Amino acid sequence: MTRQRLSELIDALTPALEVQREQVLRTRRGHERLVAPGTGAKARLTPADRVLVTRAPPAQLATMDLLGQLFGVTAMTISRAKQEVRALLEAHGHHINTSTARLRTPADVAAFLAPDPTQTKVKKTS
Repeated sequence: MTRQRLSELIDALTPALEVQREQVLRTRRGHERLVAPGTGAKARLTPADRVLVTRAPPAQLATMDLLGQLFGVTAMTISRAKQEVRALLEAHGHHINTSTARLRTPADVAAFLAPDPTQTKVKKTS
């Protein structure tokens, strides 16, 4: 996926992600907001980050723990973001294929992204 296509996807999904987050918070509270939007706890991942961890090629290959390290959140936060965004991506016609390779450390990501045309597999690390 090109950067421009990813940017367009993020722009298209951001409003839907905001609406979805507000609905989840309303359900959790059990009533409408008592204070203005923008107050209270902030989301750990921005809408763009949520789409990125779900759709970007390294996200398909990396473990939740590694993505958590890269974005400064827990693996559970990454998992929740992926679950929430995946449904919106499917609704917008973007199917995410799974991969058998897994990147486990930041060094694995660097090696994967390095421009080495002779490398065909990602080495597994312990």
